Amino acid sequence: MSTPATRPDSREVWLRGPLPDMPPLLQPVAHALLQAREEVQAALAGFPTERLWQQPAGVASVGFHLRHLTGVLDRLLTYARAEALTPEQLAYLAAESQPAAEATPAALVQAFGAQVEAALAQLRATDAATLTDIRGVGRAQLPSTVIGLLTHAAEHTMRHLGQLLVTARVVGGAKEE
Repeated sequence: MSTPATRPDSREVWLRGPLPDMPPLLQPVAHALLQAREEVQAALAGFPTERLWQQPAGVASVGFHLRHLTGVLDRLLTYARAEALTPEQLAYLAAESQPAAEATPAALVQAFGAQVEAALAQLRATDAATLTDIRGVGRAQLPSTVIGLLTHAAEHTMRHLGQLLVTARVVGGAKEE
């Protein structure tokens, strides 16, 4: 993880002020996603490909966390739009934990960054009047709301970010603080 002094703006994202064109109630979600993106990029710059799928003590690999961060964010945003998952999204879900020779740390970090950008665009386009609208989750269509899904997207991202950072440090590929 980078230290505050190594980032262009040493403050955490939420302390840098409101994001332009972001609905006020969705600022915390956007801040969390941007913070996660910054920390992933900083910690995994130059991460060795050969350590991507290592599972120390049987925990999930850095590769899994990177894929999962991207995939779950995409899925939760899909549910927030009241859409069903596509066959491509279901295939991605099934492959999240599988090592892939073509999946490099840089490519997975870039994919997560692109998904964060897509999430920010969706957040900017979200009408605040829809935040309490009911949304179904998964095949069982378990009840949630737009704000519930968006908040969970931020919370779940931060949970996996923490796990990813610890695993990367343990396997010896993460940047030192």
